[in-house]
Amino acid sequence: MSEANSRSIVSNQPGLHEKLDEIVQKHLAAEFKKPIAEHTQQAFDEVNEKVQAFNGPLILDSCCGVGESTANLAKLHPDALVIGIDKSSHRLDKHDVEYKQTESGHYILVQADLNDFWRLALEAGWQPTHHYLLYPNPWPKAKHIGRRWHGAPVFPFIVKLGGILEVRSNWDIYVKEFARALELAGHPAAVEAYESDTAITPFERKYWASGQSSTRLKLDLSR
Repeated sequence: MSEANSRSIVSNQPGLHEKLDEIVQKHLAAEFKKPIAEHTQQAFDEVNEKVQAFNGPLILDSCCGVGESTANLAKLHPDALVIGIDKSSHRLDKHDVEYKQTESGHYILVQADLNDFWRLALEAGWQPTHHYLLYPNPWPKAKHIGRRWHGAPVFPFIVKLGGILEVRSNWDIYVKEFARALELAGHPAAVEAYESDTAITPFERKYWASGQSSTRLKLDLSR
């Protein structure tokens, strides 16, 4: 498939999911008690040592894929330590091969389940200045609302981690749902079209090359 031939998202949802409010409010009121996976605990412990030893700002790049965005964010924030997290070793393994970046900026890539990693980060007292969620899997079928981050039990931990949260997607409903979930959590967020001269993730580049647009929300959760 060529760079300029990315298929648009197809969904049986014409707008926000009809049960979004109910689902989000349930998760905001409940305690998420899923046991932490051992492999994520080990991965977190290794990264946490470096985070605790670092004296600058901390930035999270969640669902980082091959890590190109992580490296680019490190260039944009050269005084920060950027942690790129993705559950796929297949994607992360491509980083050194296809996306070797210069050494400007500090970043670490880690394979972990974000359902566990975010909870561990909060427990360890991480206070990211920025948290990026760039083109997460949209799970566009209505029945998969619980797999979208704003519809998942871990959503309250995204809010509690704080920092400037930036979410981008090529499916505007995803971002609008995320904004509604944040509003229910007490953090109203504006949704806007996003354009730039430079794409910082492979998906962003592919979507734009095929004529698709991006939607984003950007919100300071520490206020």
